[in-house]
Amino acid sequence: MSEAKRKEEPVMGEQEPLALAPGEEVAPGGGELEGKRGRRRSKTMSRKEIARELRRQRATGHIDPELEEVIREVESMRPRTRADCASGPRPCMFISCKHHLYLDVNPSTGSIKLNFPDKEIWEMEETCALDVADRGGITLEDVGTIMNLTRERIRQVETRGLLKLRAMAEDEPRSHLGPGLAADDEL
Repeated sequence: MSEAKRKEEPVMGEQEPLALAPGEEVAPGGGELEGKRGRRRSKTMSRKEIARELRRQRATGHIDPELEEVIREVESMRPRTRADCASGPRPCMFISCKHHLYLDVNPSTGSIKLNFPDKEIWEMEETCALDVADRGGITLEDVGTIMNLTRERIRQVETRGLLKLRAMAEDEPRSHLGPGLAADDEL
């Protein structure tokens, strides 16, 4: 870096005020900017990173036996069917459920994606994808808010899903036309 450019940059501790775009605000906790709609992007943690942290805790003896007992107790209360879950308390505390909206686990890599890194579970309006589905049709904007994604990304996911359904429907034999008739036969 040239001497002229070094002089132009602020010295550590002397930061220039940040220029905010319309609709952006400074987060109350510290200066981290949030997006236009007041949400932060999701955060992904790798399986290796999680395993490394667990090994570090075990090596230093920081695994609390009381915490392990609480975990076992919570697991015993975990609902086993949708019927058990539907009448349960909300927000749902079982974030390891595949229908919970707080986090996603990538089955091929084992990495965990925190969909709402700036929120705690009890701060979420919706925690279960099955509850949202039971309500019926909602707008792309509502889906984006619930899943911490933009409206455009939800539209892309919807398009991809419809293409997959269409491809599956074309691959299935059409036996609903009746015995002896194929899909290409004329009536």
